[in-house]
Amino acid sequence: MLWSGWGDPAQAAPLPDSVVGLLRDLLGVRPEQAPSKALEAIEPAPCRLSAKALDALRDAVGETHVRTDDVSRVRHTRGKSTPDLLRIRAGAVADAPDAVVLPASHDEVLAVLRACAEHRVTVVPFGGGTSVVGGLAPRAHDGFVALDLRRLDGLLEVDPVSRTAVLQPGLRGPRAEELLAEHGFTLGHFPQSFEWATIGGFAAARSSGQASAGYGRFDDMVIRLQVATPQGTLDIGRAPRSAAGPDLRQLVLGSEGAFGVITSVTVRVRPVPEAKVYEGWRFASFADGQAALRRLAQDGPLPTVLRLSDEAETLIGLADPDAIGGGLSSNAGCLAVAGYEGSAAQVAERREGAHAVLRGAGGEFLGEEPGAKWARGRFSAPYLRDALLDAGAFAETLETAAVWSRVPELYEAVRTALTDTLTGAGTPPLVMCHVSHVYGAGASLYFTVVSAQGEDPVAHWAPAKHAACDAILAAGGTISHHHGVGTDHRDWYAREIGPLGVEILHAVKDRLDPAGVLNPGILLPPLYNR
Repeated sequence: MLWSGWGDPAQAAPLPDSVVGLLRDLLGVRPEQAPSKALEAIEPAPCRLSAKALDALRDAVGETHVRTDDVSRVRHTRGKSTPDLLRIRAGAVADAPDAVVLPASHDEVLAVLRACAEHRVTVVPFGGGTSVVGGLAPRAHDGFVALDLRRLDGLLEVDPVSRTAVLQPGLRGPRAEELLAEHGFTLGHFPQSFEWATIGGFAAARSSGQASAGYGRFDDMVIRLQVATPQGTLDIGRAPRSAAGPDLRQLVLGSEGAFGVITSVTVRVRPVPEAKVYEGWRFASFADGQAALRRLAQDGPLPTVLRLSDEAETLIGLADPDAIGGGLSSNAGCLAVAGYEGSAAQVAERREGAHAVLRGAGGEFLGEEPGAKWARGRFSAPYLRDALLDAGAFAETLETAAVWSRVPELYEAVRTALTDTLTGAGTPPLVMCHVSHVYGAGASLYFTVVSAQGEDPVAHWAPAKHAACDAILAAGGTISHHHGVGTDHRDWYAREIGPLGVEILHAVKDRLDPAGVLNPGILLPPLYNR
């Protein structure tokens, strides 16, 4: 992973001159005034860990798997939100971990947690480092350890009868698919972060993939979890569904390392699909397209992939990152992408039924090429964000979800909050949106915001982000559909679940992590009356 950006540097490409000109003319974007610092020139503060704490960590995992060099520490600093990247490009690494620790087993993770609890060292699980909500920026105690899980990267078991698999948390998405494919299976979980995110991260952040309409969210796939905590081991889940009390798996799914460290995940898998077909549809308006998607989500047949870009996103061409600035035409309307996976007979049957619904709802069939373009570029957007930053633009995303009856209000409220706040700050934005995931009861909205960076782009973004979060809650949305809570959404999450909900989660944390060393400040706001 590129330390100052996204993914493989070899896959990054600068924006075409035509797009740079469009950004200049439309938004007043200017190229970067100062180049980013080189990795070798960035010097984090000296390691704060005591000799006794370092010795305890080395006893837990071996001396060669405790790293305190500057490069390792910088590479494990924060996540991949736009503010994260802007800070690290400027060389701001005051919150770098003091050490990077790489365990190779559940027992080694337990030993690390015990050592950190004893010496009051903050510990943050680190998978792919892809958090975009401040999930890797804790409120540190007497030092801070990044617990890198890359050595826990195996496929431990496949049960072909039950169609389940046991995966370790450090296994990245592509490698997990490779290992499962050797047994004829797929997880079917393909979020935009797929190439770099890990199984443990999918579970800890309650991830949702682009094919969730067909395969479900990651939390739908989880059968069993093994979790290491400072108080011992949690082994939870033994059947697909159970009526044996509250489901403790749900306390861990989405907990972002605040309650424990996931060391293995048993998931439901599916046979590798025989056929995959993706296609495009045009709708006259975002409202018309939403009505069509709702009919498919509620009455079927439901495609494996189903998404809809609004007029701005369609015109700019964001659904096809290789053709930014082109769009479908000057009267593009709204582009929908539908994808079908399964046996050839299943794909043919679902396509026929979906086509009848989409045409009946006013959709114009565009053939397979728009869908194929989307599929080819489905993981390209983070690279595009890096190129926009290089060109002097500010680019960030946020997402939410609501029931269908409130989706139109939510859409307008968030767009208005972002546009008004950034325009008032002198950097009028381009705000784009798409429906990213659909359910019978509602849908998720995913917003992309592009503007000039301004004099202080991090400070420039904060009021807009706050206004958008306020608008989300006021319009009946959830503060996060699939990015998680981290520090960025923590205060709004507290408002969403209420004071009693916050106290319940604190009670769980107090039992599992009484020393408070697991990712403190993430997910849970402090209880000010303590």
